[in-house]
Parts: sequence; C-alpha cells; structure tokens
Amino acid sequence: MAFESLTERLSGVFKKLRGKGRLSEADIKAAMREVRMALLEADVNYKVAKDFCNQVSERAMGQEVMESLTPAQQVVKIVNEELTRLMGGDEPTQLHIKNKGQTVLMMCGLQGNGKTTHAAKLGKYYRKLGRRPLLVACDIYRPAAIDQLRIVGEQAEVPVFEMGTERPELIAQKAMAYAKDHGNDIVIIDTAGRLQIDEALMDELVRIKQTVEVDDTLLVVDAMAGQEAVNVAKTFNEKIGIDGVILTKTDGDTRGGAALSVLAVTGKPIYFQGIGEKLDDLEPFYPSRMAGRILGMGDVLSLIEKAQAVQDDKEAEEAAKRMMANKFDLNDMLAQFAQIKKMGGASALLSMLPGGNQIDPDALDEKALPHIEAIIYSMTPEERAKPSIINPKRKRRIAAGSGQTVEAVNKLLRQYEMMQKLMKQAKRNPKGFMRRFSGLRGMR
Repeated sequence: MAFESLTERLSGVFKKLRGKGRLSEADIKAAMREVRMALLEADVNYKVAKDFCNQVSERAMGQEVMESLTPAQQVVKIVNEELTRLMGGDEPTQLHIKNKGQTVLMMCGLQGNGKTTHAAKLGKYYRKLGRRPLLVACDIYRPAAIDQLRIVGEQAEVPVFEMGTERPELIAQKAMAYAKDHGNDIVIIDTAGRLQIDEALMDELVRIKQTVEVDDTLLVVDAMAGQEAVNVAKTFNEKIGIDGVILTKTDGDTRGGAALSVLAVTGKPIYFQGIGEKLDDLEPFYPSRMAGRILGMGDVLSLIEKAQAVQDDKEAEEAAKRMMANKFDLNDMLAQFAQIKKMGGASALLSMLPGGNQIDPDALDEKALPHIEAIIYSMTPEERAKPSIINPKRKRRIAAGSGQTVEAVNKLLRQYEMMQKLMKQAKRNPKGFMRRFSGLRGMR
C-alpha cells in the first residue's frame, strides 16, 4: 500500500495528541518534531519537510486551535490542508488539451521509469474521453522500443506512427503531418531515455522541441525512487523545461517523498499517477485525495469512481434489487469478488477506506480469491442458486472438484451466510439502504 510507513507514523503522532485533551505549545512542538522525522524518513526533501512543519506549527499555535474543545482534530485538519496545498491544491492540474488542431505531449525521463507504457496509458485515457490520440515512436536506441510501443498501442487501441531509426526530430515532424491528415488531435511522443542524465539525451529532447511545437513536456518518474526522483525532475526542468510529472508505481510501498516534494522543489505539478501495470491503471493526481490517504482518512471518491468504472448503472440496479428481494446467492457473491479484482484488489480498496490503514491486509488473503472462485465453479447451477441444499456429500464432491478441502467449502458457506445476514439487515430499512445506494451511484 502506497505511503504505508508514513501513514503509520503520522497516525501514531495524532493518537498521542488526542490523548492529551487540551494542547500546550510544547505538545505541538513535540508533535511537529515527530512529523518532520516521519517526513524525512519518507524521503521528503529536507527543506520541504522543515517549511511544512513550520507552517503547520504556526497555524496550530493560533488561538482558534489552542482554545478549541477538540484541538487534536484541528491539528489533523491543518495537516490535511497543508499536505493538500503542498501537492498542488484541491483539484488536479489539467493538461492543456486544445479543442481545435493537434495537442502535442512529449514524454521524457530516465530509462526504465515506464515512459513507453505510460504513453500508451495516456493514449487510452484520452481515447476513452472521445479524443483521437496518436503515439509516436521516437525512441530509436533501446532494443525493441518501437516493437514495445506498437504492442502497447495495439492493446490500448491507439495507432502508432514510426519510421524505424530515422532521426527523432524528423520522426516527430512527419508524425505531425500524419496526424493532421488522419484527424489525430492528440500526439504523444515517446522519447528515448538513458540510465543517467547526459548531454546527448538533453540535446535530442531540445531538438524535438525546436522542430515541433510541444504543448506539454511530461516527465515520467518512479515514485519508488523517492528523493532521487525529485532531483531528476529538477535537472530535467532546468535543462529542457518540463510542464509537469507523471508519477509511476504509486501502488507500491513507496515512501511518499516524490509526491510530497516535486511541486515544492520544481514548481511543476503532478498531472497523473500510475497505480498499476494495466493500461487502465492511470488516473489524475488529486492532491486532496492523496492527503486523505496519507493521513488514513481514506479516499472514498476514488473508490466510488472505480466502482462506477467496472459496473454500469443497470448492473448496479439489478444487484440492489436482488439484495432487497433477499435473492442474494453464490452467483452474486462470485460477481462481487470479480468486481473487487477489477477495482485493484482488497488491499487497494482498503487504502481508500477511512481507517483502512488500521486493517491488516493479510487478513483478507487475496490469494484465496481464486480458490473461492474454484469452489463456486465446482457447484451445480442449483447449488449456487440455493446453497442451503449443500449437504456433507455435496461438500465432498465440491471440494474434490475444486482441489480444495471440505473445510474450505464450509468457510465459504459461512462467509455467504454472513453476507446474507447483512442483506436482511438492509431489507429491514429498505428506503435508507436504497437512498445510500442511489447516492453513491449518483456521485459523478
């Protein structure tokens, strides 16, 4: 889970504050020392961490907080607001996509940070918004780079323009003419990377920018590189001028330094974050949502959006009706597990739930999902629709057919019974349940 260590450290700091009741100046200073240490351990830039803590301290020692009935909550609120400000504000920064003509986006960065994959992710993201993107293969050095772009472009259903090992600036120029002729309104240029920053790399990027009019230069950086990612961003900005950052691998156990430092150090925002290996795993970077996740407050809006992306309104309505009619069976349970997998798995969902950081993800045992699916698929249609008919003899057959134990079958049936009880509780207050259900579906 991203930022897990930082979240745990900050949760411990705020727990101490809540135990104090009224806060003194000394309490806040001690808390801010711990916060600063937590930020430094998360690989946040030293000056950024220091300025952040000074800003929070100044606000926290104000009369409004010190005399409040819940001063600890006020401090958490201030930290949340300052984290959001540090990463760019409440709303995500948008790319400058033109309504007429071609918008040119140039991807740059070090080798191995995911430029090619994220070029395709970006293409798919805008294709789903009704645009007509074109990927341009300007990485002529890395073995099989053009083939890789062609493959991910096909998977993203985005066309690829390539001219072999021709000069990158000429490829970019010809791609612009091709885009105009074929109605492609977003041109995404995939450039070469290096294992380290050198003059040859920078000169090539400068030549491309001199040849075609680039609207946004996007630096792709690995979130797991921490402070080094920020240093790379600073150097690229000084050498060629970048407009913003795409932060990759934010689904890993990252320390958070890059997300919290990049804007303050470079003055450039994070536009998108890569949250997984699939081409759909790209989303706009919401500073306020990320701040909530770092503080263990969850990110319910992103959770709702993920649910909407994998289940349409009609399916959701049908599922709700079945639940309210007490017709929830093992087919429905199987469908729910499929939705969880599509939404990134249980651990990804936990990071978006308020207080989810306090739940041990190991307790969910995501590896068990395929075993559960195997058990349900080993049942007859009648058994799935009416689990109450599953007797010991049937359990032994199901266990043998799925390669699992009878104990595993019993465990699944107990889980199903528990979910059924929840459905019955909802049925006792159907108006309240449907109101909450409709409310979630309506938040767009």
